[in-house]
Amino acid sequence: MKAIVIGASSGIGKEVAQLFIDEGWTVGLAARRDGMLLPMMHAHEDRVKVAKIDVTASDAGEKLMTLIKRIGGMDLFFYAAGIGRQNRELEETIELSTVRTNALGFTRMIGEAYRYFAANGGGHIAAITSIAGTKGLGPAPSYSATKAMQATYLQALEQLAHAKELKISLTDIRPGFVDTDLLSGTHHYPMLMQPAPVAKAIVKAVKQKKHVCVIDWKWRLLTALWRRIPLWFWRRMKL
Repeated sequence: MKAIVIGASSGIGKEVAQLFIDEGWTVGLAARRDGMLLPMMHAHEDRVKVAKIDVTASDAGEKLMTLIKRIGGMDLFFYAAGIGRQNRELEETIELSTVRTNALGFTRMIGEAYRYFAANGGGHIAAITSIAGTKGLGPAPSYSATKAMQATYLQALEQLAHAKELKISLTDIRPGFVDTDLLSGTHHYPMLMQPAPVAKAIVKAVKQKKHVCVIDWKWRLLTALWRRIPLWFWRRMKL
């Protein structure tokens, strides 16, 4: 089996990539910081290739196609790239950079993978979105909004693939708070999970080709409750 992992230099992406490598997959690893991918490549040079890909760059799709050719095809496209920060002061640079990465970059790369699978007999797209897309979060407006957009986009592509009778599976992975660089800083995050067990749960969900997977059970319960909170009450909550 052959997989491409976008955002494999750290955090969940790195953990998931390592699990696929350990299971014997041929893997193409991509990230902005490609130097951080080299140890995994040097340990398995026969099965691992790396590429420097910035999902916000106009040539990112072209570089993805090159990486796919280098590993001899693609069965799974795993997307773990993304940024996010609390932004209670609504600083413009933070909001716009989040949208560029999580909305425009996501659309560019997921679309490229979808078109590849549509032209090559099908495949599997799995992407990390977030429980943050469940409802608009005041402390992180652009982050929660772009995560909601990602989930809706994957849902739309699933419907589109079915309508066109394409053999394309999609998995929307929604972790709760995970102890990675993405959440580094002074803010406290409840029910913080560790990357290694989260990655194992993700790989299991991918293998089962789940449509949506919220990780873990505590977050599944919490997000179910979030959805039931009336908007008039939600807008008054101080998070």
